[in-house]
Amino acid sequence: MAESTQGTDTPATAPINVPDKPALEGLEAALTQRWLDDGTYKFNPDTTREQVYSIDTPPPTASGSLHVGHMFSFTQTDVQARYMRMTGKNVFYPMGWDDNGLPTERRVQNYYGVRCDPAIPYNADYRPPAQPAKNQRDFDVVSRQNFIELCEELAVEDEKVFENLFQTLGLSVDWDLTYRTIDDTSRAVSQRAFLENLNAGDAYMAEAPTLWDVTFRTAVAQAELEDREVAGAYYRYPFFTADGEKIYIETTRPELLAACAALVANPDDERYQPLFGKTVTSPLFDVELEVKAHPLAKADKGSGIAMVCTFGDLTDVTWWRELQLPTRAIMGRDGRIIAETPEWITTDAGKEAYAAIAGKTAFSAKEAVVELLLAADLLDGEPKKITHPVNFFEKGDKPLEVVTSRQWYIRNGGRDEDRRERLIARGHEIEFHPSFMRSRYENWISGLNGDWLVSRQRFFGVPIPVWYPLDAQGNPDYANPILPSDESLPVDPAADAAPGFEESQREQPNGFIGDADVLDTWATSSLTPQIVGGWSRDEELFGKVYPFDLRPQGHDIIRTWLFSSAVRADALQNSAPWKHAAISGWILDPDRKKMSKSKGNVVVPTDVLNEFGSDAVRYWAASAKLGADTAYEIAQMKIGRRLAIKLLNASKFVLNLGATENSVVGADLSVLSNPLDRALLAQLADVVAQSTKAFDNYDYARALQITESFFWQFTDDYVELIKDRAYGAAGETEQASVLAALATTLDSLLRLFAPFLPFATEEVWSWWRAGSVHRAAWPAAVEIVDGDTTMLGTVGIALSGIRKAKSEAKVKQRTEVLSATITATESFVAQLEAGLGDLKAAANAQEISLVAGDGELTVSDVVLAPAEEPAQA
Repeated sequence: MAESTQGTDTPATAPINVPDKPALEGLEAALTQRWLDDGTYKFNPDTTREQVYSIDTPPPTASGSLHVGHMFSFTQTDVQARYMRMTGKNVFYPMGWDDNGLPTERRVQNYYGVRCDPAIPYNADYRPPAQPAKNQRDFDVVSRQNFIELCEELAVEDEKVFENLFQTLGLSVDWDLTYRTIDDTSRAVSQRAFLENLNAGDAYMAEAPTLWDVTFRTAVAQAELEDREVAGAYYRYPFFTADGEKIYIETTRPELLAACAALVANPDDERYQPLFGKTVTSPLFDVELEVKAHPLAKADKGSGIAMVCTFGDLTDVTWWRELQLPTRAIMGRDGRIIAETPEWITTDAGKEAYAAIAGKTAFSAKEAVVELLLAADLLDGEPKKITHPVNFFEKGDKPLEVVTSRQWYIRNGGRDEDRRERLIARGHEIEFHPSFMRSRYENWISGLNGDWLVSRQRFFGVPIPVWYPLDAQGNPDYANPILPSDESLPVDPAADAAPGFEESQREQPNGFIGDADVLDTWATSSLTPQIVGGWSRDEELFGKVYPFDLRPQGHDIIRTWLFSSAVRADALQNSAPWKHAAISGWILDPDRKKMSKSKGNVVVPTDVLNEFGSDAVRYWAASAKLGADTAYEIAQMKIGRRLAIKLLNASKFVLNLGATENSVVGADLSVLSNPLDRALLAQLADVVAQSTKAFDNYDYARALQITESFFWQFTDDYVELIKDRAYGAAGETEQASVLAALATTLDSLLRLFAPFLPFATEEVWSWWRAGSVHRAAWPAAVEIVDGDTTMLGTVGIALSGIRKAKSEAKVKQRTEVLSATITATESFVAQLEAGLGDLKAAANAQEISLVAGDGELTVSDVVLAPAEEPAQA
């Protein structure tokens, strides 16, 4: 049934050392330190690819606060990792910290009271103020390098808090395999991958319409968008044909009237067909523009004809590109209308109208345009109030604008049908758990409308490793970038001189400038398999772990992390990055809403860990299937704690009866002389087989359910039935049989529960076994040919029936049963006959009559001995 422990030189048989009062308290600290000291979870690099099970662990953003979602998803991964380790796999289980990007940058700004200005020179002696200023305008202004150093400093402190939480939770990570997405290695790998993409034509620069967050002053990728319902209004006003006819449009963004490049209507809309190809003039600004036809225009929306502005939204971008319209951008990167009057506004009236909006925010410009329209009696009716979805940066507070800017892109199939189909095919190389999650991956790819924008106008991140030569007039030559040598990586073009130049030539004619942008954080996080696996640095290790066996992650970032990782692996390794993707669900609050820091409904994990213990929290997390959104339930944690405590107490009982390691049976089953003992182990073999199958299918929740159900039947039925034999009342042979069954079952249960309850199982293991249960082999199902897997259940039902009769008679359970009758089918009667000795002993019954009959098992005619009279004084 069980194999010997692996990887230990301790004695084969450990002495029995059961505490008087087993408890869960204190196990996390003691056992965590023991595992670290013993290297229990260390990966052995002296291995082959076939022996390895590699996990591409999601690196949490350590700059954020901890919440129960971290415990939930990381526990689910750990359960699978522990199982694989027990099956003999050499588990490569690293931990990374995603400290690269906007969340860290924002936290550092507020924590230290600093702002970054790349134009400020580096100060090697700078230290932030002891107390940050209350107002951001009073923050210290520091150089980019000083800012990066502060980011790294604070990130290290934040990561210690996460590491402590994960160790307390019992994650079986190899803590020697850690990385940070901003450390030198990660920066070098990220830059190297970008340069390979560039050399292969998979990365390119383009000046194009870009989603822009005016608060953070940075470009935003399609995957970082979220729609939010916003109150707005439709404003109706006319454009004018050459003969003075009014063509009314309805828009929510009148502030962009000066940026209008065309009017567009559906080609099938008969109302506007006579206008296609003709020109109209815009109100207020007197700009002549053409009326175009396009199938995206909706005849039933507003007046059926729309003004195309450059740019109001992504539909405008589509129309601009496909209709080859002129670019008439008026919105600046700061979210304000540009101050200089555009060249396409030529009339005095138009220039005067533009002066009324120049320099204003989008909101103020809207008010100004509406006032001008009202003054000119051009606004038709009252604005129609609406609520409509508007694009926001997922971390932003203001609606996104679309501005024209020079940015870097990586090809992702958004503009390439062949690449799109190839990436969809990559998804079929990955086994998704649950399988329906693959459709989310494919749907995202199918809905892409552009390549992946990877440049960001921030300070803390992986610098884009590119410089540009300047001509004699000081103009950059973007078409011929200067690239670093591989051995020089990582580089920072904002601080390092371009190859072949001196620092004094920076921003000088015939000199150079460095690219000031950084890579999108996903551009680095998408390379976690390459970073931790040793790509481009340790190819031997990379060959042993890649493609990784497992990528665990949440379903909400399939479009970002999972897809972007597939894009990079396809381009760099011509493969899928993993064999399996385990997709976790969300944690929901009592109102069935997703728990998130932004919603303010998160629960701090340290509180529940302190109250219920790590095993209880792990039980709750592991009870949820992959992909299922799960409610935060204290009740489930209480059940988990009860289970862990029962495991301690039941184990104490078994071991105090005299069960030892030597009692565990192997291939020789001759010691099992009693049918009930053989029935128990036959049922155990079935549990092991079902649990193994569930784990192999990444259905750990099913494995837990199967094991837990058997455990309670073992403690509630079997242990109660065999106590008389266990104490020797039926002789040494029967006692040896029951001790063998008890020891073998306990041995397997500890192994079956080990992935879920690592602390309680390790504690019990130490009472009677050498080494660690987490380095022991997963139990093997041993066939017991004559074992009846349903016998224990039948005898247990009979015992419950007799106990119920005693309860109804309001007598103690030890009250003697003079006689009772059990009626059941012939097959049940045969099972009861085989277990009759244990049943009578457990029920304290003199005589039990078994009667064959139809229907369910029933207990009747229970005659109890008279209650004892109190002794007379």
